[in-house]
This record gives sequence, structure tokens and C-alpha cells, in this order.
Amino acid sequence: MTDQSPSRRAGGRAARRAARAAPLDASVRPIRPGMRGGYFKPLADADIHRIHNTALQALEQIGLADAPPSGIDILTAAGADLGEDGRLRFPRALVEDMLAKAAKSITLCGRDPRHDLDLGGTRVHYGTAGAAVNMVDVEGRNYRHSTLQDLYDAARIADRLDNIHFLQRPMVARDVEDNRELDLNTLYACCAGTTKHIGTSFTDPTFMPDMFDMLHMIAGGEAAWRARPFVSNSNCFVVPPMKFATEACQVMEACIGAGMPVLLLSAGMAGATAPSTVAGAIVQAVAECLAGVVYVNAIAPGHPAVFGTWPFGLDLRTGAMTVGSGEQALLSAGCAQMHQFYGIPGGAAAGACDSKLPDMQAGWEQMCSNVMTGLSGLNMVYEAAGMHASLLGFCHESLILGDDLIGQALRCVRGIEVDDETLALEQMREVCLGGPGHYLGTGQTLARMQADHVYPALGDRTSPKEWDENGKPDLVARAVARKEAILAEPSAAGFDPALDLAIRKRFRIHLPA
Repeated sequence: MTDQSPSRRAGGRAARRAARAAPLDASVRPIRPGMRGGYFKPLADADIHRIHNTALQALEQIGLADAPPSGIDILTAAGADLGEDGRLRFPRALVEDMLAKAAKSITLCGRDPRHDLDLGGTRVHYGTAGAAVNMVDVEGRNYRHSTLQDLYDAARIADRLDNIHFLQRPMVARDVEDNRELDLNTLYACCAGTTKHIGTSFTDPTFMPDMFDMLHMIAGGEAAWRARPFVSNSNCFVVPPMKFATEACQVMEACIGAGMPVLLLSAGMAGATAPSTVAGAIVQAVAECLAGVVYVNAIAPGHPAVFGTWPFGLDLRTGAMTVGSGEQALLSAGCAQMHQFYGIPGGAAAGACDSKLPDMQAGWEQMCSNVMTGLSGLNMVYEAAGMHASLLGFCHESLILGDDLIGQALRCVRGIEVDDETLALEQMREVCLGGPGHYLGTGQTLARMQADHVYPALGDRTSPKEWDENGKPDLVARAVARKEAILAEPSAAGFDPALDLAIRKRFRIHLPA
């Protein structure tokens, strides 16, 4: 006779709970990097064609100013026209030719191949980005200057979060004053903190040989680096409206020559440095990034380049930047459709907020744009977690909470599967015709509970009674505890001691050994 004692039943429940709490194998996770979106389409096909044609008209008739001499040579040799006003104009045929040469599918490598990102089609990836100059102190409810240690800690935290798929430098290390040392130490801190793909920017083209020397050391040689470049250059090659950023263009040329993928980043503000309408801001961003496509492919046809349309919103009552609005979500989702129209991997900003702390305002602002861009099939969702105060502040605890938030967004991206099993007719028959009259504990429910459902790591789903009995746990306090637990452990991405010593002998590294 089977033992049905309370202790036996309790032990079984405890074992099942422990099994459910254990990390899932990647093959059965309900969400994962690179899931396909593309269900949400705020732009009709006719709208897309009008935006495209208007962008081409802007390139032909207005063009871009302030290209460096090297860029003028490259672009005019490709077929651009240099006017007497110093502006480069791009004939429609030139743009179309370069679009045909552009890379249509890109793999952004991680230092660990498990973290490689396939950017083809409508595959969606979420990660950090930005250049925040402050850190959010959630316990003191104030802001302070961001440091190199903060950046390193952000990389270490991101490395442990399943739904943060890449790390683009989210803050500026304000305690490193020399620009060359800032670029080198930013690169070091990110690489020492995570083996996921990394994006960063560089200040000056003359610094680039040192940057690549460090990357070659980390990769194990130049050939190994070129085979698997695990860092990309976030390059603001334009200064909206419709001007090249001279030094950034020179940095981009150096990165292309050294085999580094580039993010062609246009970040106009609607109503200030871009038209105030959603459609107009998208037109300008598309035009500027199309100029970047011509630039890149005139140097190296097919070089990996992400179409980085990043138009931002503006609160026209005050002139303050706003990144947490519905307009921002529409801007980035519309840009995703333009990327798909061109068949080129693209990225845009979503998931940042205007709220100063991880509160209810932050939650609705972050979720709105993260869900809409994911559903639109945006390949790279930048600034998806941790960013506050209209990009002025970064928060480690919000990065951790963002992992839960993005998990729910990714479940929306996954959508609804409809087949014989999910329609569940046989399950209904079993339960309703002589069965228990409910679906709790049935074989189908238990078999699919992990594969179909996303469970928050920190979000609280207990009843009010259980919540009270558990000491009324606070969400932010739980994020603080998770942060402290992660940072108490050594970095899993840390360098071999001999390599670290060699890097420190070659460069001035500000982080303690």
C-alpha cells in the first residue's frame, strides 16, 4: 500500500518546488535570445515607402555636412556629390547600390560563443546602452557621479542575467579624467565583467591602435580577434540634423579596417535636432543612417554594421528629453519596420525611463517601449534595462529588476502557439468527462508549466496574507540583496592572471587587481 503520510506528501511538494526553482536547460526555456518578433506594425506598407522615398529625397537634395577629408574622398569616389556648400549629396542609385552590398545578416560574437547574437530577420535581443553620468543610489534616494567600479559592477551583473543579452557601455567612468585612459579602462572593465557581446565608443581616432592592442591580447592574437570580434563600436557618426561627426567618422574608418562591427548611431531629438513629428524624426534618422550605410560599404562591402536609428522624444512643454513616452515606443517600433524594409540588422533605444528611481513610473515607461519594440521585431533593443532620468542616471538594482521585466516582454514576443496539443481538446475531455473538474496537477499542465510560462525571479505573486507572513518583502530591497550576492562572487569573465598582468604592464588600468 502506498504511504500517504503528511511527511511523504510534504517531501514530494518540496522536491517538486526545488526542481521548478532549478535553472532550466536552454533547450526548454520559454524565452531566449533571438526570438522572432514582427507582429506589431505601426506603419502601413504605404507609410514605409513614403518614409523611404522622403529619406532618399533628403539625401539627394539636402545631404550631409562636415565629413572629414578621408570621408569626402571615400564617398565621392563611390559616387556622392560634393557641393559648393561643402555638403555631400547622395544620388538615389548610389544608396540603392550600397544597400545591395550591405550585410543582411550579422552575428555579434560573445567572448563565450554561447552568447553569440544572430541579428537576421526579426530576431530580438535586449541589452544595455547609454552614457549616463550618474549612478542611482536607491537606498539613499539620490544621485552621485558614476565611476569605473560602477561600470565593472554593471558588466558583472549583466553577465549573470539571462534576459540581458549584450552589454553596451551604460555609463561614463567620471573618475578617469584622461580620455585615452577612459577609453582603455572602459574596454577593460566591460571585458573583465562579461563574456557577452560588448559595445563601446571611442573618443579619438589616435587612440585606436592601443584599443586594438588590448583586444588582440584578450582574444589571443589579431587573427583570433578578426575571426570572432566580441566588441563593437557604438559610433555617433552623425550630429543631427544631417551633419557628419568628423572625429567619430575617423574612428569608424579605423574600426572597419581592424575588423570591428559598427553601430551606425543617429540620435536626434524630435523637436530639437530632428523634426517634432514621429514620422519626420524617423525620416531623418533613416536618411542619416543610409548615409552611414553608403560610407561603410564604400570602404568594405558587406562589413557588419547595425542600422542604428535612435530618434528620441522631447517634452515640448519644457524642452526636456523624454525617453519613457508612448511616442518613444512608436519611434523605435517604426524604426524596426524600416530596418526590416531594407533587410538590414538594426537597433533602436527602448526600455529607458524618465523616472528617477525604480518605481511605478519607471515600470510603465520601461515596459511600454520594451514590449512594443520586441513585438515589432527590433534586432537590438538598446538601453532596455537600468537607465533612468532621461539617460542621466544608471541603476544596478533597476538592471536586475529589468531582467524580470524583459522576461515578460519576451514572453509577449514569443506569442501564441496554436496546434493540436495547445488547443487542448483531449485535455478538456479528460478533465470534464469523469475527471477531477480542474486542470491543476494534470500531466499536460505539469509537462508544460516550465516551457510555456515565465516566472519572475524577484516579482512577488504571493497572497496578501503570505506577503504579510513573509515580512512584507520590498521589491527594491530584494534587488539590492541580489546585487550584493552577485558582486560578492568573483567575476566569471575575469582574465587569466598572466594575461591580466600583461595588460596591466602595457596599459594603466585603474581597477584594482
